[in-house]
Amino acid sequence: MGTESVAPIAPAAPAAPIAPVASAAPVTPDPIDIPVPGLVVLIGAAGAGKSTLAARLFESWEIVSSDALRKAVSGDPTDQQATRPAFGILHREVRRRLAAGRLVVVDATSVEATARAALRRLAVTAGVPAIAIAIVPPATEVHARNANRAGRVVPHDVVDRHLGRLDRLGATTAAIGAALRAEGFAAARVLRTTDEIDALAVRRIGGPVSRP
Repeated sequence: MGTESVAPIAPAAPAAPIAPVASAAPVTPDPIDIPVPGLVVLIGAAGAGKSTLAARLFESWEIVSSDALRKAVSGDPTDQQATRPAFGILHREVRRRLAAGRLVVVDATSVEATARAALRRLAVTAGVPAIAIAIVPPATEVHARNANRAGRVVPHDVVDRHLGRLDRLGATTAAIGAALRAEGFAAARVLRTTDEIDALAVRRIGGPVSRP
């Protein structure tokens, strides 16, 4: 009986290493140009994060806060009955600072078209551009942030009213931005997520930090 020869089996080639899947790099938005002198109008419901954003991006002496003025008038920053006298003071202060050639940042809800128009008129009178920064995160997030504001919790129904006014500007980032530019703002930036809010940076154009 013949002997059958069997060809040796070649060892399998080692498997190529699997390249790791690259994680998506975080998107860093372009900074928003802020003219100096100029007017920045923050827009958003109570609890949206306007004051936090303002404190991060601007100097304290550049910010005029409706909450701070309500507190100065009545002792309570959430006292809606103090809104009218507080805004009388706010408009006078904005007018004075713009006339002095300073950058002014208005930290107020500015959800009403009439409120935004009044501020734009002050900028027009001073001959400076007005920039809008709208902060419109989801309603659930706004209510949660408002509920956690120490000593500054605005009634739930008032926040809902703010959110309803913002809905009139549009349902998308592009629509809100277009609506604000159509009102007369020289530029508008719309922030809809926490990442967008945290990543926003400003680039001052035409002047240094404007000290009082």
